Amino acid sequence: MQELAGRVAVVTGGAGGIGRAMGERFAREGMKVVLADVEPGALKAAEGELRSSGMDVTGVVCDVADYGSVEGLRDAVLEQHGAVHLLCNNAGIGAGAEGALWEHELNDWRWAFNVNVYGIIHGINAFVPAMVAGGDEGHVVNTSSGNGGVSPLRGTPQYAVTKAAVVTLTECLYAQLQDAGSRIGASVLFPGPNMLRTGIFSSWRVRPPGLAKERPRSTPYPTIEDIEAQMAAAGVAVNYTEPAEVADQVVTGVRAGNFWILAPSPSTDVQIQARADSMLERSNPTYLREVPG
Repeated sequence: MQELAGRVAVVTGGAGGIGRAMGERFAREGMKVVLADVEPGALKAAEGELRSSGMDVTGVVCDVADYGSVEGLRDAVLEQHGAVHLLCNNAGIGAGAEGALWEHELNDWRWAFNVNVYGIIHGINAFVPAMVAGGDEGHVVNTSSGNGGVSPLRGTPQYAVTKAAVVTLTECLYAQLQDAGSRIGASVLFPGPNMLRTGIFSSWRVRPPGLAKERPRSTPYPTIEDIEAQMAAAGVAVNYTEPAEVADQVVTGVRAGNFWILAPSPSTDVQIQARADSMLERSNPTYLREVPG
C-alpha cells in the first residue's frame, strides 16, 4: 500500500501512546484519520490537538471488547468517509494480575482476552469485509508485543498469552487474504524494541465493573517506574522508544508490505533465536525473562 494521501485510516486505542502517534503520523501523510478509544475525555483532547494543527482527524468513542460498539465505529467511518483503507487494531490492556498463574482470577483472564484478542477479532470481522468489497489496496496492522510474541515475561501470563495469540491470528489473516486474491495486506506490529511510556501501565483505570477484581491486590499496581527499577536491579539498561518512532516503523512497514513490523534489535534477535533453538533442539525453555529487555 504505497499511496497513503487521501486514504482513510482507523486506529483503535487512539487517544494516547502508540495509537495517537500512529494517528498523527498518518494524518501528516495526508490520510483521513479516525481515532477510536474507550476514554471519551482523552479522545476528545487528542482529536482537538490534532485538528488544531490542521489534520483531518475524527474521534469516535468505541469499546473494542463490544462487537456492537466496533460495528458502530465501522458504520460511522463509512458514513463519513465511504471507505477504510488502513485498519490498526491497536487497543490493548494489561490485566494487572499478581502471583502465580494458577492463582489468577478468571476475570483477569476474561478482561485481557476481551480487549487484546477479541478486540482484534472484532476489528477484523467488522472492517475487513468492507475493505475487501471496496476493491482498493488496503492494510491491517495488529499490535502484538515482544512480551509474548517474541519471548514472554514469566510474571505477566495474561498479557503474554494474548499478545502471542495476536501473532498467530495475524499469520492466519495474512494467508487467507492472500488465498482470497485480496488487495488487503496484513502486518503484526511489535512496538519497541525498548521501553515505551504508554498508558498500558495504568490499564486499571478503564476496567469494566462487570469484570472487576473479586479480591483486592496485595500490592499496588506496578507503575512504569517500578518496572524501570526492576530492570535496573537486574542490570538491564533502561532504554526508550518513543511512540513516534513506532509510528514511523508502521508507515514504512505498510508501504513495503512487510508482515513483520519489528525494529532491528540485537537483544530481540537473541530472544527469537533462543526460543527457536529450544524448539529445534526439543530442549526445556531457559529463555523466559523476568523483566523486559
